Amino acid sequence: PPEDNLTELMEFVLLGFADMPHLQWFLFGLFLIIYIIILMSNGTIFLITKNDPTLQSPMYFFLANFSFLEICYASTTLPRMLMNLGTQRRRISLVACATQMCFVLMFGVAECLLLAVMAYDRYVAICNPLNYPLVMNHRVCIQLVTGSWTIGIPFLIEYTYQIFSLSFCGSNQINHFFCDVFPILKLACGDTFVNEMLAYTVAVLFGMVPFLLILGSYSKIISIILKFPSATSQAKAFSTCSSHLMVVVLFFGSAIITYLRPNTRHSEGTGKVLSLFYTILTPMFNPMIYSLRNKDVIIALRKLLYLKSLLMLSKL
Repeated sequence: PPEDNLTELMEFVLLGFADMPHLQWFLFGLFLIIYIIILMSNGTIFLITKNDPTLQSPMYFFLANFSFLEICYASTTLPRMLMNLGTQRRRISLVACATQMCFVLMFGVAECLLLAVMAYDRYVAICNPLNYPLVMNHRVCIQLVTGSWTIGIPFLIEYTYQIFSLSFCGSNQINHFFCDVFPILKLACGDTFVNEMLAYTVAVLFGMVPFLLILGSYSKIISIILKFPSATSQAKAFSTCSSHLMVVVLFFGSAIITYLRPNTRHSEGTGKVLSLFYTILTPMFNPMIYSLRNKDVIIALRKLLYLKSLLMLSKL
């Protein structure tokens, strides 16, 4: 009877990259290196923006939070993926799967909102520079960051609970490297129309709306920059914005395509590749994009390395 099937499904199997058996160890090495890069580079940016006295403006406060968020975000998917590649045990319990999905959604939403906050910060700095210290005071910055981290949480916990309250029958194989919404809905029995509509609602509310706000901020910013008298000041203003825009395009582009394409066209291979962009490649490229294009960050990094080498020498 079908009831037996339902009670048996206490765990899923994350297929991940099982369709490439000859590449398992290569992928393990590659993702391990990527994870180490994410931890070290974002950790370094977090430390220097917290400790360097020259980097105490709102922009760097948001960047520190963003780097910390990237570490959390990558840590929800990469360690499990590395374990699966290393041991070839791909099983994941229902509770672990629900927890992973909830955290991926929470950190993903926090990232969308934080990127919108960073765009707003650039907008105030460039379009309203005289009032910038007033508008972006420390209390406002704390409130914006707290809001970015927490607004989505109750909604996403409820949504995850709804998905995992569905009954799952038949296959327990998730064709993905983490517990994502659509690959799990594919395994549910019965009608998942409401859950799919809710997924699109979440994507529009927490993905498209921040994205459109960012585009709005940047269209204003660019029209103001073009009115600057000298080419030098134009170039300087553009350089502080371009790094943020690159991260926005990389993250939002892949995430919005993943969650807003019609479900009939959900080719699993494409889904996996797009997910790699927003869960793994953005956290890896973010520090490079920000630090390589930012003189202040590079100077702070040099100071840190200089102090480290002095400490090492003094111990010798």
